[in-house]
Amino acid sequence: MTMIETDRLILRRFREGDAEDLFAYLHSPGAPCFASMQLADLAAARIRVIELAMSDDVFAIEDRESGRVIGEVFGHLEPPDTFSVAWQMNGDFGGRGLATEAAQAVIAHLFMTRGIRRIYAYVETDNLASQRLCLRLGMRQEGLFREFISFETDAAGVPIYVDTLQFAILKREWQGAGNGAPSQI
Repeated sequence: MTMIETDRLILRRFREGDAEDLFAYLHSPGAPCFASMQLADLAAARIRVIELAMSDDVFAIEDRESGRVIGEVFGHLEPPDTFSVAWQMNGDFGGRGLATEAAQAVIAHLFMTRGIRRIYAYVETDNLASQRLCLRLGMRQEGLFREFISFETDAAGVPIYVDTLQFAILKREWQGAGNGAPSQI
């Protein structure tokens, strides 16, 4: 995995020493879509960090100032040249543009070094922060999927389905916007 550096961040492979930082944001994930990733305790975080360290498609987001892992950008390749991307952050570090900085760096990496042609993200309709992030990344909304997926159940065990938006950007669009310059919102 290539390490990516920005002004305020280092995007890198997870390490065993990242377990406490991972637990800090996954003991109670902020978005329902990450509920299945919830960690019960630090022991579970230690196991999960080892699993994440083996992936080439998960970047730990390290804050240069504090040295802490404050989130991750991850996804998966859909051969031959499409990549699904997602992100999650420790809420204590929100509102500083760090998620935008991390996602911009990963998108540039995917387009410039991995030969990716198209990048997309799924965002639930109630996740306004991620919708705004997609727009800042130059992505366009491509579709709305009604009752697309369920992350939770009600008290009776019935799935609660949520509506999901799809955002995407093509490499040629990204290049035409000045190599990933944010779009106007």
